[in-house]
Amino acid sequence: MTDIPATYESSRERFRASANSISDRWTGCRLISHSLADSPDLTIDVISADATREKQKLLILTTGLHGIEGYVGAAVLQLFIEEYLPRLDPQTTGLLLVHPINPYGMKHRARVNKNSVDLNRNFEDDLSALKDLNPHYESLAPLLNPARPLKSPLYEKLVFLWNVLKALPKGARHIRETALMGQYRMRDGMYFGGFEPQEETQFVQRTVTNSISGYAQIVFLDIHTGYGPRWQMTLVNPPSEKMSAKETAARFGVPRVAGVNPEEFYTIHGDMVEYFRKRVQEKHPEKKIYAAAFEFGAYGDSLLQSIHSLRTTVFENCLRWRGGDASMREWMKREYDELFIPSDPQWLKKAESDARQALDGILRAEGFFKESNSYFE
Repeated sequence: MTDIPATYESSRERFRASANSISDRWTGCRLISHSLADSPDLTIDVISADATREKQKLLILTTGLHGIEGYVGAAVLQLFIEEYLPRLDPQTTGLLLVHPINPYGMKHRARVNKNSVDLNRNFEDDLSALKDLNPHYESLAPLLNPARPLKSPLYEKLVFLWNVLKALPKGARHIRETALMGQYRMRDGMYFGGFEPQEETQFVQRTVTNSISGYAQIVFLDIHTGYGPRWQMTLVNPPSEKMSAKETAARFGVPRVAGVNPEEFYTIHGDMVEYFRKRVQEKHPEKKIYAAAFEFGAYGDSLLQSIHSLRTTVFENCLRWRGGDASMREWMKREYDELFIPSDPQWLKKAESDARQALDGILRAEGFFKESNSYFE
């Protein structure tokens, strides 16, 4: 894959520089940099380029909603810029490229923003209505939210395993759903969706809403890492997508598709892709939209690998809130990086292949390539 950047700053520099090459073909190309209110050195950078002649199609590509996932996201974004932009028609196709939605998380190699909010649980018009969501979360507190500083890696692994064994009679799916769907009561809990809309959320809502004006067709792709099989990207459809996983796989020529539901993926509330898909459908029913997420699996999706992933997420959250032993911090830094930015060169090579396969299939089927315009004729 195009090199994964070493730092948030180097990734931002590369993304900003790409605006110059894009402006050679999209004459109205603009680079927008939104500085976070209390951290002006952290910016959400957006390349916005309207179709130069007639607004027909708009491609939206977003990265870093979960900050640390922005490193692989930035590599996919660069791959897209280098290999796929030349195949699009600037006269009829607009672009909205976002790097990253969560600059704090990318800078500090965390999923959450500065307020410990998971931004992919924050895209809701009424967050207060979700206060009672996920009622079982507190019952799994010994497993999901250790209320103490963490000790040595060996000790904590044994304690975590014991807590998993105690929770397993409720079922692995129950644990997964409770842990991952999001919750809106405990600021120090995992997958906290926030008590109020976040600055990053509001900026993206305004930016995307403004960008879709005048376009008849939209493709919205959001890049993630962490979930799914280690060696196969998963294309994740939002709940409101009417195509089944099987139909989506056939249409786009991708081997693995999942819908956001307990059977194929897991339940999410406040999901960004679903928010914009439903918003377009409700306010602009005349527009055609396909919206989905790319998920590049890291640890894997077996039961043991899923437990490993949960353990890493639990320990990282606990260290952030409760602190812990120095050896624990050092071990978890490596573990957390591997969960979202695997260091194996073969993983990166396969991720690149999967990204190409999905981009080829989606953009061709949706008529975005210049040679494929006959799809809508």
